[in-house]
Amino acid sequence: ADLSTEYDAARLLTHRAAYLKDQKLPYNKEAAMAKLMASELAMKATTKGIQILGGYGYTKDYPLERYFRDAKITEIYEGTSEIMRLVISANILK
Repeated sequence: ADLSTEYDAARLLTHRAAYLKDQKLPYNKEAAMAKLMASELAMKATTKGIQILGGYGYTKDYPLERYFRDAKITEIYEGTSEIMRLVISANILK
């Protein structure tokens, strides 16, 4: 239930940022919020999956191993989660 709720929240944040961009309105904060939420949710979901599968979650026999690696890199590429938090904070304080 928690992962599903967070997934919907990440989707809505993404749609909101896209809408603002389409309307030529400022969207930096919303884009950072969407990326932060989605990348951390991806890590949370894949980590839970690995816990469920145990050691099998780390083997190349299951696609979860690749999903976990892909999820981790989303926390780093295109701005780390910490940078996204700084962007969000700076925009809130404006």
